[in-house]
Amino acid sequence: MSGPLKGSEAKPAISTMTDPFGRSITYLRVSVTDRCDLRCFYCMSEDMTFLPKSDLLTLEELDRLCSTFIAKGVRKLRLTGGEPLVRRNVMSLVRSLSRHLQTGALDELTLTTNGSLLEKYAGELKDAGVRRINVSLDTLEAVKFRDITRWGDIDKVLRGIEAAQAAGLKVKINAVALKNLNEDEIPSLMEWAHGKGMDLTLIEVMPMGDIGAGRIDQYLPLSLVRARLASRYTLTDLPDSTGGPARYAHVSETGGRLGFITPMTHNFCESCNRVRITCTGTLHTCLGQEDASDLRKPLRASADNDLLSATIDRAIGLKPKGHDFIIDRRHNRPSVSRHMSVTGG
Repeated sequence: MSGPLKGSEAKPAISTMTDPFGRSITYLRVSVTDRCDLRCFYCMSEDMTFLPKSDLLTLEELDRLCSTFIAKGVRKLRLTGGEPLVRRNVMSLVRSLSRHLQTGALDELTLTTNGSLLEKYAGELKDAGVRRINVSLDTLEAVKFRDITRWGDIDKVLRGIEAAQAAGLKVKINAVALKNLNEDEIPSLMEWAHGKGMDLTLIEVMPMGDIGAGRIDQYLPLSLVRARLASRYTLTDLPDSTGGPARYAHVSETGGRLGFITPMTHNFCESCNRVRITCTGTLHTCLGQEDASDLRKPLRASADNDLLSATIDRAIGLKPKGHDFIIDRRHNRPSVSRHMSVTGG
């Protein structure tokens, strides 16, 4: 990737995109690939069929798409997957997008990763203007890690986290709370993260995509987790926001910050400022609805961004009020057909 496409510069936006419910859209999550080098059982089936590489937007097209959203008011951009770092030459995209940080058009460029390739890329990410990253890690136990990911090497991930911190990146750990699997380990995972100066955010399982099994046996309400933690630790609610859906508490005993992302027990729809784009250019304005707008067609139909911008405006104008996730014995099927790996959360 030689550089940004002509006409893809973004200047600080005068106004923001606003949905029908008055919510300003300032946060864009972009999946650069649906592929991943792990197979976490709550996210994917073991024998996933991935998209043909020819279906993916090129890195130049992803750059132009992101730049258009930045010009329309997006202030935070997160690259996701699958696993974003498995996308060939993805660092050229990160370096190119960093120009929007330098102009002030973008406040933050970040990514979510499983950490398996962080040891290789941490320094490059920091040099490209990334300041903080999220690492998905559900356990510190090697055998359990292999069970969850189906074949992952936890030592590789831990070395990646160390490399990221050594490079000067701020790391936040994301952990999916899993019934009968890591629920007893949450206190020790929190103490480990806080001991290393990292936030920990807990996430409820979401009913997205067919994974070959129901999720009722995986689902652990974070209301229950918080109540258990509150019996051992002093949790004080914080007004902090990192631009996403997490609600935070300060843990007095560790001095660290604990986040809760609760799409099931206490959804975050009323303050939703996010939209998501898949690696094929499909815009989803709600994580838990089947809404979809094709941005690849207008992107490729014209060298300027007028048609693309109009298509985005129409999609934002149809953004739903919220999602309707349900996990119980009567609704033990996915709420949406697409897997988590399609939009990266």
